[in-house]
Amino acid sequence: MSPGPRRRAPGLRREDLAELAGISVDHLVRLEQGRAEHPSASTVAALARALQLDQAERDLLFRAAGLLPPAASLINDHVPPSVHRLVSRLHELPLAVFTAHWQLVMWNRIWIALHGAPTGTSDTQRNLARAVFLDGFDDAPFRAVRPVAGRTQLDTAQVADLRLAATTYPYDPELARLVSDLRAGSEHFERLWSTGAAAQHTSDTKAIDRPTVGELVVDCAVRVIPGADLRVVTYSAASSSPDAGKLELLRATDTVPTTNAAATNA
Repeated sequence: MSPGPRRRAPGLRREDLAELAGISVDHLVRLEQGRAEHPSASTVAALARALQLDQAERDLLFRAAGLLPPAASLINDHVPPSVHRLVSRLHELPLAVFTAHWQLVMWNRIWIALHGAPTGTSDTQRNLARAVFLDGFDDAPFRAVRPVAGRTQLDTAQVADLRLAATTYPYDPELARLVSDLRAGSEHFERLWSTGAAAQHTSDTKAIDRPTVGELVVDCAVRVIPGADLRVVTYSAASSSPDAGKLELLRATDTVPTTNAAATNA
């Protein structure tokens, strides 16, 4: 299922591609050799993002894998080249890209340094709403993070976002399953969902604990990409502050082999 010589990341090693796509090298080898005959839609989408394919190329890759391309009425997890360029130019900041239902689809090296590599985690573990209301923040890729002012604003904004997504994509089965699981598994989510609580994501302050540098306190910003229905989350710290120094130390000591900001996924 190799995309062939037209790939957008010339010279990309197999190990790099696997890391960018968030899959194991062994699984990638089995795909290349035709031993994994029925790749999942999420795996194909991850490879398309890692290779920075445009939408037409992504659809061709889906068909080559024997899958139908995602329908326009479903949540789109495709990251367009313009967003890839944006992410690659913000490589100094921890950054991740999420879909309309808060599924992690793209991240950079320093995000991994803070939260852990998403590679090896399941699709459900990569959903921020599940982490907020069901699973907690103990496992990658959202570990060791807490809102300094408490979770009220974050929780309410998450529910409002999912309600908007449910209105925009009423026939998306993954979104319907997510909302059903959250309503059944979290009384807090069910209460917010039923009361119609409304909120928007605004700048927030978060504390993140890392063994190598201790606690960092960073500003978190959420930006919606017009036309793509994606959310870009960034962390930053004031210049010359102790927390900025800790971010710089993480960048300097980072041992992650590749950056999936330039060609990413989840």
